[in-house]
Amino acid sequence: METFIKIAQLLLSLSILVILHEFGHFSFAKLFKTKVEKFYLFFNPWFSVFKKKVGETEYGIGWIPLGGYVKIAGMIDESMDKEQMKQPPQPWEFRSKPAWQRLFIMIGGVLMNFILAGIIYIGVLYAWGDNYLPTNNVKYGISVDSAAYKIGFRNGDKILSVNNKTFERFNELKKEMVLSSEKNIQILRNEEKKVIVIDDKSTLKVSKRNFIQPRFKFVIAGFAPKSNAEIAGLRKDDKLIGINDSSVLFFDQFSHYFKIHKNVSVNLKINRQGNILTIPVKIDSSGMIGVAVKPFAGLEFKHQNYSFFASIPAGISKGLELTKDYLRSFKLIFNSKTKAYKSVGSFVTIGNMFPGVWDWQAFWSMTAFLSIILAVVNLLPIPALDGGHVIFVLYEMITRRKPSDKFMEYAQITGFVILLAIMVLALKNDFVNFNLWDKFLALF
Repeated sequence: METFIKIAQLLLSLSILVILHEFGHFSFAKLFKTKVEKFYLFFNPWFSVFKKKVGETEYGIGWIPLGGYVKIAGMIDESMDKEQMKQPPQPWEFRSKPAWQRLFIMIGGVLMNFILAGIIYIGVLYAWGDNYLPTNNVKYGISVDSAAYKIGFRNGDKILSVNNKTFERFNELKKEMVLSSEKNIQILRNEEKKVIVIDDKSTLKVSKRNFIQPRFKFVIAGFAPKSNAEIAGLRKDDKLIGINDSSVLFFDQFSHYFKIHKNVSVNLKINRQGNILTIPVKIDSSGMIGVAVKPFAGLEFKHQNYSFFASIPAGISKGLELTKDYLRSFKLIFNSKTKAYKSVGSFVTIGNMFPGVWDWQAFWSMTAFLSIILAVVNLLPIPALDGGHVIFVLYEMITRRKPSDKFMEYAQITGFVILLAIMVLALKNDFVNFNLWDKFLALF
């Protein structure tokens, strides 16, 4: 069910983004009286799931959910319609329009994506406000994964600053640890100040979302089917405070203990509404007791509400800030030392960014961020993307020389090859990062 919900959110989000992106191209084409032959959600080689012609434009839904397109008359695009280009230019065709009009038609999709992201963030802040964990409220320090441990972090460390810069929000601090050029992390460990340096080779390791997390208490939120903990008598909202004769306070401590004591029965000390109980529970073969935990239990979050008028500048500011952060992340991908290209993913990676339960706030926030990604990626100067077409139009406007149709055909083919290579890399990374091949074989 969790996988189905993620897929449903991904398809709905991409459908919204693709339709509005293509509508950006469509609207400018119509504004400049340019004929639009097709407007499609998803691609439709050989046949369409649905199509209907209204006026001069055929609207439809394809069967390959990998994007969408508008086919503009007189433009060399993914359709590679060479026959049309052999005919004399017509006044309603793209190639007959002035360069400045063609420029607006090409950037229309990107503009729509940026505008959409801003509108969504305004709506999210107005409807739900902003909930965040202040850095000062990470009172138990951090818990770390194996990659962060190798770099030098330890459970319980308190992060004071990054490059001697403090951050109000803990997530902003984590982001700076990944994206900043210099990464000198000032920490407090056992009341002693230390400095940890993250070099380029370690950047990929810390780019994982959970390389560090705020340390929190173990409070039970629910139970898995046939849970050993539930069978033993544990209840929702029980607080785990010890194992056998040892006092254990934090989730990461319990998790580590369970993983190295599989198939062993232990006495768990429980705080149940002020009453201290000891309950024997067997750890299963996977190193778990079958419970879901309350995330960040014991930590105090801060909530900020926005009026309608206050949400407008705040939403725009958030969109601009995330756009800047995404652009900064490109430095990691093109830096051979970081090997961040290994983290480039396809639809599997994107789908896993959505939560496993349907949460409208999370859905719209994720859709806004994907809209920014779609806009930035489409601006890359690769033929077959909007950015490639923009480069050629700008070249024409500066030099007063228009690239030949034959050159544009070859450029489009080259762009497709580049995009195909990127897609193959992304799919390969997904297979490796998510062990997709092993999961596929497990079905048989």
